[in-house]
Amino acid sequence: MLTQKDEDLISLLRLNARESVAALARKLGVSRTTVQDRLKRLEQQGVIAGYGLKLSSEMNTKGICAYVTLDIEPRSAASVTASLAGFAQIEAIHTVSGKFDIIVLVRAGSAEDMDRILDAIGMIDGVRRTESAMILSTKLDRR
Repeated sequence: MLTQKDEDLISLLRLNARESVAALARKLGVSRTTVQDRLKRLEQQGVIAGYGLKLSSEMNTKGICAYVTLDIEPRSAASVTASLAGFAQIEAIHTVSGKFDIIVLVRAGSAEDMDRILDAIGMIDGVRRTESAMILSTKLDRR
């Protein structure tokens, strides 16, 4: 069970995962040792699964990105997901509720590359229909 201080620590890490333990401790009003212990506990419990790299907006604007929604045949989610995972250009796969079953984030080097990837996704056994939304700009990304 997470305490309010755990939640506050996680919120601070979402804003800047590289913030020093001393700065986190100051903001939370606790000792450095307390922050270190909380981080270790949250990591051991699997609450914090890891720390990642976030590219600059300049790097993220290279190429083209799209969210692609997929309508899939019943009971084909596992095989479709496995096929999608084989595409290096797919950065994330999510199952969703609503009109579509799966949404993926695709990053391609060019419009032509995106077109080829979308065609390949549409050819996966079990995929009935796809719909794409190209990302024009990002206003906020806390990942």
